[in-house]
Amino acid sequence: MRALVTGGAGFIGRHVVGWLLGRGYDVLALDNLSNGFVENLAEFDGKSGYEGLHEGDICDDATWRRLADERFDIIYHLAAAINVQESIDDPAATFQSDVVGTFRALEFARKQASRFIYVSTCLVYAPAVDGTPINERYPTRPASPYAAAKLAGENLTLSYYHAYGLHALILRPFNTYGPFQRTDGEGGVVVTFLNHFLRGESLVVFGDGRQTRDLLYVDDCADLIGRAGESNAAGSVINGGLGREIEVRDLAQKVAGEEGRVEFAPHPHAQAEVWRLVCDNAKAAQLLDWRPKVHLDEGIAKTRAWMAEKLK
Repeated sequence: MRALVTGGAGFIGRHVVGWLLGRGYDVLALDNLSNGFVENLAEFDGKSGYEGLHEGDICDDATWRRLADERFDIIYHLAAAINVQESIDDPAATFQSDVVGTFRALEFARKQASRFIYVSTCLVYAPAVDGTPINERYPTRPASPYAAAKLAGENLTLSYYHAYGLHALILRPFNTYGPFQRTDGEGGVVVTFLNHFLRGESLVVFGDGRQTRDLLYVDDCADLIGRAGESNAAGSVINGGLGREIEVRDLAQKVAGEEGRVEFAPHPHAQAEVWRLVCDNAKAAQLLDWRPKVHLDEGIAKTRAWMAEKLK
């Protein structure tokens, strides 16, 4: 089996590449390096099945023309503009990448008759009510252009399933964290807190910190995505999350321990915040035989160790 991973040099993408190689796939990564890094894939150089990084933009027809003679059994589509605040400041760029880019990827998959796995986001959902876990039938309410663009990509993907019979599936991972995640404004709350802690800086919580997150370790996320490509669940929308929520202020205290300092600051985009996120992952268990294996404390410890080594 041969796979193309768009966004393959990014945080989650490079873990998907690793998962696929571990299963014996031939894998080509596609990335424009706007969010990803060549170094993220360095450990795969020379590994059996790894075909390297093809640098190109999913919005550019020339990228897909260069790949026209290639044949892929599965396309894992992770490439996207992912920064919520940047989507608010410049929605056109997010629309171009996350909607137009997804359209181009779908057209390529249609011509190839490839399986297509679209990786969306939990931010398409309305906030959980009273901590009730969010299942796939829960109302969507995109509160940022980023979330709206990902939801548009979902609908495009479903349209290709219904109109063309494309074997397509949509995943909505919850808040994913772990090694290789960026520690700047595009990174998640876990690595942001750890970065400040390891540098001896205060951990900054936006708002009152009572917003909740369902934190999914990246190895479990890659396992979810990989399994989706091997499943017969075409046409499905499937959540992936730990199934437990934690308030951001409690997460900050967990990371800081007794040594660290936690401060509170005004939220930079409160209007786009999803205040409660907790995943119902029963459908992933049923259709993909998937269950998260890494609990939060273990995942934080693994991420801290990787980041501490990197800081050296």
